[in-house]
Amino acid sequence: MQRAMRLLEAVASREHGAPAKQLAREAGLALPTAYHLLRTLVHEGYLRRDKGLFFLGEAAERLSSSGAQQKRRSTVSDALAHWRDSIGVPVYYAIYRDGEIEVMCIADTPGNPAVEEWADFRETGHAHAIGQCLLSQLDDKARRDHLDRYPVQSITPYTVRDNDSLLRRLERTGRMEPVIERQEYALGTVCAAIPITAGSTAGTMAISLPSHQAERLLPAAHQLQSEMGKLLGTLAISISI
Repeated sequence: MQRAMRLLEAVASREHGAPAKQLAREAGLALPTAYHLLRTLVHEGYLRRDKGLFFLGEAAERLSSSGAQQKRRSTVSDALAHWRDSIGVPVYYAIYRDGEIEVMCIADTPGNPAVEEWADFRETGHAHAIGQCLLSQLDDKARRDHLDRYPVQSITPYTVRDNDSLLRRLERTGRMEPVIERQEYALGTVCAAIPITAGSTAGTMAISLPSHQAERLLPAAHQLQSEMGKLLGTLAISISI
C-alpha cells in the first residue's frame, strides 16, 4: 500500500505525466515492482497510461476532489465556531440548491443555543431570516416557483401573511443588507442573515438571539459581516459543497 502511494505521489507531482522508469526511481522501487504496481493502479482507475506516460486517473481525481471538499467544509466549520465564540451568538450557514433551502452547518453552545427547528426550515423559508435572505437573492421566477411549492403560512402572529406581501418585502431588500426577522419563525427569537453569492448560487450566514437581546442583533450582524469579508473567498468556494 505504501509503495503504491509513493507511486501515486510521484505521478501527482508530474503534471505532464512520467514514464515507469522515472516513477520507479522517484518512488525508490525496483523497476519490476513499479511495473506491477503501475499496472494494478491503471486497472483500478487510479492511474491512466497514454503513450508510455502515466497520469492520475479518475479514481484518484475523485479522491482529490473529496479531500478538498472536506477541507473546505472543515474551514467553514472552524470559521463558524470562531464567530460563535467571538460574537457570542449561534451562527448558521445555509445555501439554496436545486430549489431547496439547505442548512449546511450550525455552530452554537449550551449557553447560546441555536433555534430549535420546530417547523421544517425548507418549508418555512418565508418565515425565517435564512430563507428570506436566500429568496431575496433569487430572480422573480425562482421565488414564485419556491412559493408555489412552499406557500406562505402563518406559524406565529408575526409571520408575513401572504405570498404577495413577502414578494414585496423581498423586492425592497438591499443587495448586501442583513435581512432581519423578529419572531416570525419562533416566538422569543430574533434573527439576522447576511447574503453570500457565488455565481448563480445563493448562500447566507445567519445569527439568532433571544428577543430580549434584540438590541444586540444589528451590531452582531454587522460584526459578522465585517469578519466574513476576510474569508469571502473560502465561503464563496464552499457554497459549491
